[in-house]
Amino acid sequence: MPLSPNLRGALFMVVAMASFTVNDAITKFSSESMSMAQVLFVRGLFATALVGLLAWRRGALAAPRAAMQPLVGWRVVGEAGATVSYLLALSKLPIANVAAVQQALPLAVTMGAALFFGEGVGWRRWMAIAVGFMGVLIIVRPGFAGFSAYSLLVLCSVAFCTLRDLSTRRIPQDTPTLLISAVTSLAMTVLGALLLPVMGGWTDMSLAATARLALAAVLVLIGYQAIIAAMRIGDISFIAPFRYTALLWSIILGIVVFGDFPDSVMIAGSLIIVASGLYTLYREHTVGRSQAATESTGPDLAPDGI
Repeated sequence: MPLSPNLRGALFMVVAMASFTVNDAITKFSSESMSMAQVLFVRGLFATALVGLLAWRRGALAAPRAAMQPLVGWRVVGEAGATVSYLLALSKLPIANVAAVQQALPLAVTMGAALFFGEGVGWRRWMAIAVGFMGVLIIVRPGFAGFSAYSLLVLCSVAFCTLRDLSTRRIPQDTPTLLISAVTSLAMTVLGALLLPVMGGWTDMSLAATARLALAAVLVLIGYQAIIAAMRIGDISFIAPFRYTALLWSIILGIVVFGDFPDSVMIAGSLIIVASGLYTLYREHTVGRSQAATESTGPDLAPDGI
């Protein structure tokens, strides 16, 4: 029996989250043998080639001047700051902890849209945002045993991702998405090359290490295409909650690959963040701000370099 549009969209969202999370796991594993700048550079080479080829085949590179606008530049700045801070945190923290704090991104974007764009946010959603960031503080644990300064880098990543997503919302609709992605991916590759001297230099790579980073780039592209497919099907109010499966994938991979078992504090904080995000989404639907998936910027994602 064929699946309904909403269920197909949800399935694509789950695939996208799994792809992005496995990419994170590969990236974290690779950081054990090379600097994160090298990981960013090598993965970026593969990702840029793949995204560039896809953009060329779909005609998105026909008018490259469309990418020469300030909002695209701000998006690149946001992605650059988010990617560097995210990868540094990922190399030092359990993957599930990083993913859990990153789940506060939709709350941060809602807050940013209200503060900078004047979008209406009622007191219920403000309360949900406040509770969600309390969940972030529970995970980060400032001033308590178990606190890591690298957790602050995840918060920096959330802030930069907010800049990225708010800028993306204001980019004209006629600017090809694949053109923006190709430009961003190229910029991240150049950034990785520039950071090499200050982040440990170059380490000789085995064929297996190179293949892992190539696979990571492919997974980013698969996740990117899967999320586009998800956003073209059904209602955002149904599909968006499935973005939180990224947290489940992160916990599973953290245990299986790295032997990191989440503690009760991390689980409690994660549940608070997810519940706050789901309630915010529910309120948006209740007050009539829910959009069709094709009209929405979609669930906000961790930095992936494109």
